[in-house]
Amino acid sequence: MRPPAPPTVLLPSERAVVLLSCALSALGSALLVATHALWPDLRSRARRLLLFLSLADLLSAASYFYGALRDFAGSSWDCVLQGALSSFANTSSFFWTVAIALYLYLTIVRAVRGPGADRLLWAFHGVSWGIPLVITVAAVALKKIGYDASDTTVGWCWIDLEAEDRLLWMLLTGKLWEMLAYVLLPLLYLLVRKHINRAHEALSEYRPICEGPQPRLHTSSSVVDKKLILIPLIFICLRVWSTVRFVLTLCGSPAVQTPVLVVLHGIGNTFQGGANCIMFVLCTQAVRSRLISLCSCHCCAQSQTHPPRAPASPKIGDPQKPRRIPGEPACT
Repeated sequence: MRPPAPPTVLLPSERAVVLLSCALSALGSALLVATHALWPDLRSRARRLLLFLSLADLLSAASYFYGALRDFAGSSWDCVLQGALSSFANTSSFFWTVAIALYLYLTIVRAVRGPGADRLLWAFHGVSWGIPLVITVAAVALKKIGYDASDTTVGWCWIDLEAEDRLLWMLLTGKLWEMLAYVLLPLLYLLVRKHINRAHEALSEYRPICEGPQPRLHTSSSVVDKKLILIPLIFICLRVWSTVRFVLTLCGSPAVQTPVLVVLHGIGNTFQGGANCIMFVLCTQAVRSRLISLCSCHCCAQSQTHPPRAPASPKIGDPQKPRRIPGEPACT
């Protein structure tokens, strides 16, 4: 492994973009958690997995925000703490992202139901929280986390570039799982989409019997098809810039400091929670309609707390309106 390139200096504009991306990601993750808490009937097993992914993304965005804001110059105690939290949350996010894809594959394609699905959830908890925790504790105990000159990050701390075995720990604390996700996510979602398309083709001979629901069925299936394509595509588009800078750092290339690449890396690593919110809240009609209804009810409640003022008493000399005789019907 070649010696690292000189430290990457972050411009104020680049730092501002990263901080904004962290804030939006935290907001999106919090919105996902809020929808899970507000509507119990939406708490399916898949959305419960999405809840744990959102918690990991929320912790990741918060730790990245502190790291980008702090602008570390060395391996201080808060640099190590921030690096440990972001390493744990980021690795856990990879595991939960793959866990959701694996769960959809096993329940849709392999038809895993009932107690088997419940055991899957416990296994996902053990793997998605346990493995990142063990790796992070080992990295902190062996003093592998520290200042990395923003060559493999965008302002936050990760693996100390002065460590002799830094490549091994970079792989263990994120990059290995990230590259595995590049392969597993498209493969699993492709298998799920292929299975769904086969099921639609098998039922095609019965569709003329139910002409009424057919357009709605076709619309919902097309939405599912688009999501099954977009989920791995968005993940790869966000994360690939981090991998590119990782490879450039290993090669000692000065291109690792390219401003556009630094900004794309900063957005890609920090905006995962915002992307999940767009996909699973704003682009999901059942959740979106409830949010719109909740906001409209809140606006109506606010308008009712401020009733219109009573009309002012007529002044002397002003023509007065005729009074209604008792028993006479009111004007409409």
